[in-house]
Amino acid sequence: MQRRFSTLFVMLAVASLILAACGNTATATTQPQAPAPTEAPASAPTEQAGVGLLPPVDALTASGDIVIAGSSTVFPLAEAMIERFDDEGALGAHTYDSIGSGAGFERFCVAGESDIAGASRAIKDSEIEACKAIGRTPIEFRVGTDALAVVVSSENDFLTDLTMEELALVFSTAETWADVNPAFPAEPILRFSPGTDSGTFDYFIEEVFDSDETPLLGAGNLQLSEDDNVLVQGVQGSKYAIGYFGYAYYQENASTLKVLSIEGVEPTAATVEENTYPLARPLFLYSDAGIMQAKPQVAAFLNFFLSYVNEEIDEVGYFPASVAALEEAQRNWLEGMGQ
Repeated sequence: MQRRFSTLFVMLAVASLILAACGNTATATTQPQAPAPTEAPASAPTEQAGVGLLPPVDALTASGDIVIAGSSTVFPLAEAMIERFDDEGALGAHTYDSIGSGAGFERFCVAGESDIAGASRAIKDSEIEACKAIGRTPIEFRVGTDALAVVVSSENDFLTDLTMEELALVFSTAETWADVNPAFPAEPILRFSPGTDSGTFDYFIEEVFDSDETPLLGAGNLQLSEDDNVLVQGVQGSKYAIGYFGYAYYQENASTLKVLSIEGVEPTAATVEENTYPLARPLFLYSDAGIMQAKPQVAAFLNFFLSYVNEEIDEVGYFPASVAALEEAQRNWLEGMGQ
């Protein structure tokens, strides 16, 4: 009898556990579920590169020609952005004429033939006045930062660093390398510099010669060119040659060129961001509110550029503008569009 009672007790216990388990399962399935988190649309401004102040931009809706002219330094970055803009569906002829910052401003402010000017220096007061004379008010868009690269051939075995004072000697009165430093060889210095229409030339003259171009233009063995590729080839041609141009052109030819440190500081993302490299400089685009509002494709391209430039700039060989600078550029776009 006792065994029967024990068996019955065990059976009742098992049944109780099964019912409890079923009750728990039912309770779990009837609990209200929290709604799944929703993701922001891919086209939302917060998903765009940069600081995300601009409205979403769709290249597929952009149609029409865009004419850009100016800095050879800005050209590789603008070329990359044009290619991406076109790849994402923008229609029309989108061209960049690499003629130098000064010539770019002349085409934008005097001839009025371009929609956008590219520049490796800020616009001058005289250029702003020229723009106003034809009914244009330049709007500035900071798009990145360049470290001006001072380079020699990779075959150069005596030079790794120059002070600013030595750099001035190299590009002015020194005839041989030994005139710069007695430890250097007594070989003639071969100099390669951007031309006088170049923003790179303007920047170099300002930083190295306190805005006086006379010492450089009076130097011997000097070749000037608005084409940075000509300068690259010139420096590659001799271990006693030296030149300077935008960092992107050095990076593209790093296997045959050697970049110099200036005042002991090598141009890198860190030294540019910290502003410790002496020859770091801003890169700009300029347009006009009237152009942007009359030509939606120009406004769309500038929006696209400012939204996605930081996804392309490292690959090109330049450095991003600061968050504050990019914010200001995006606010300038909004103001230009009356928003």
